[in-house]
Amino acid sequence: MLHILELFSEDQPVWSTAELIDALETSRSTGYRYIKTLHDAGLLSAVRNGYYGLGPRIIEMDLQIRQTDPLLLASEGVLETLVHDIGHSALLCTAYRDSVLCIAESRAPDSPANRFSRGQRRPLFQGAVSKVILAYFPHHRLKSIYPRHEQEIERAGLGGDWAEFRRTLGQIKKDGYLLTRGEFNPGVYGVAAPILTTQGTAVGSVGVAWDETQRDVQVDSAILAVKQAAALVTERLLRDASRG
Repeated sequence: MLHILELFSEDQPVWSTAELIDALETSRSTGYRYIKTLHDAGLLSAVRNGYYGLGPRIIEMDLQIRQTDPLLLASEGVLETLVHDIGHSALLCTAYRDSVLCIAESRAPDSPANRFSRGQRRPLFQGAVSKVILAYFPHHRLKSIYPRHEQEIERAGLGGDWAEFRRTLGQIKKDGYLLTRGEFNPGVYGVAAPILTTQGTAVGSVGVAWDETQRDVQVDSAILAVKQAAALVTERLLRDASRG
C-alpha cells in the first residue's frame, strides 16, 4: 500500500485511480481499499474526481521532523555560520537507502537555483556529501552494497574491485573529508565531512559547494571550516543522545 506514495513525483504529481491500480498490479478491490485507507489517513488528497495527489498529513509530518529530528536539532545555526564564514552554500545530508538525502540547506547569495536542496536525493557514489558518508559505513553494509552496485562504484572512481574500493574509502576516512570537482555540475567543487556516531559510522555529512570561477576561494580554509562544522554537529548529537 505504501508503495503508492512512492509513485508521486515532480514530473507526475497527480495520478488517477485507474493509473494507481495499474501501477500496483493488484486487483481493483484491493487498489480501491489502499487508496481509501491512504486518503482517510491524510496521506492522499483528492484533487478532482478520481484523481489524487499527496495529502496534507505529509506537511504535518514534515513540520514534526523539522522540530524533533535529532540531526536537524544538532545542526541548528551551523550551516548559516558556515555560509557566513566562507561564503559558499552549505548542506546537511543523511543516508537514505542506497542514496543520500539532503535534509537542510543554507544558500549563499547568488547561489544557482538548481543546486542540491532539501528533499532531494543523490546517488550514494557521486559527490562529496555522498562519498564521505559511504566511507564510514560499517564493513558488513559495504559488503552488501558492493555486489549490487559494482559497476556504479567503478564508474564513480571508487575502485575497480573490492580491495581497491576499500582502499579508496579508507583514504577518505584517514583524511576525514572529501573534495570533489564537477561530479554533478561542470566546474563546481564540493567538500564534505562526516557526522559520526559513537560507533564511528556516519549518520550524515556537512558539505559546501562553489564554482571554480570564484577565484577568491581558499580551499584549505573551506576544508577546515567544513570539518569543524561537522565536528560540532557530531559533538552536539552525541551530547544530546547521552542526555536522552
